[in-house]
Amino acid sequence: MTDVLRYTAFSSDPAGGNPAGVVLDAAGLDDAAMLAIAAELDYSETAFLTAPPEGLGEAGRAFTVRFFSPKAEVPFCGHATVATAVALAERIGPGDLVFATPVGTVPVTVTDDEGVLRATLTSVEPHVEDIAAADLDEALAALDWPAADLDPALPPRIAFAGNRHLVLGAATRERLADLSYDFERLAALLRRLDLTTVQLAWRASGTVFHVRDPFPVGGVVEDPATGAAAAAFGAYVREQGLVPEESVLTLHQGEDLGRPGVLTVTLRAGDARVRVGGAGAVIPG
Repeated sequence: MTDVLRYTAFSSDPAGGNPAGVVLDAAGLDDAAMLAIAAELDYSETAFLTAPPEGLGEAGRAFTVRFFSPKAEVPFCGHATVATAVALAERIGPGDLVFATPVGTVPVTVTDDEGVLRATLTSVEPHVEDIAAADLDEALAALDWPAADLDPALPPRIAFAGNRHLVLGAATRERLADLSYDFERLAALLRRLDLTTVQLAWRASGTVFHVRDPFPVGGVVEDPATGAAAAAFGAYVREQGLVPEESVLTLHQGEDLGRPGVLTVTLRAGDARVRVGGAGAVIPG
């Protein structure tokens, strides 16, 4: 019988953050079995670990990781990466890990902060691109957001740091809190544009943001805390010149769902990759 662990990421409280499934030994599972486990668990993603490619990282601290939503395999998942790293650290100790993922090699460092395990992943090389006006109009129509509710200081873009995400800035916290969208219409747009989520963001201060992530392509109305989108968002704000090249951002997510989480996004001068970190905890049950 496959042992499916349950962890939350980006919170030290099991009732906060974003739950993920973790299967530490998926060697005997084929794609259909992994998808079935993810669908039965019904979290936004479940991570499945197998042996690493030859020569990747330190023995016993390197793994191949695949991610499945309840609907399909996804190339990368930040919160399941954090959850997996915390689960491993509880068994083999904090320190450096290396994950071979479908989008590339993702290093992760786990530290013990007075009994709270925190994992920080380093993204693959990110990039940012424009979105066509017609596609933006369709996204706003699916969200039922008037264009006037967008923050002109956060221009719409598509950002990638493992997955592609449409970034939209909300002019007010109230706009961000009022999320009721056309699930099938937005899902169709995201599939056509090869997007994973829409990263909705409201800027509370220079380096503090509140974010939400509709995730209809994964069969989930909203992802409570989204590490891959946070990495893409870090690349986006840097590319737009919205923060200094060397910055630490705080992203609050999940408050409107009753599952508050905190994501720390670190940007380093001279390094295009984005670091995303947060606490993790086992979900009892």
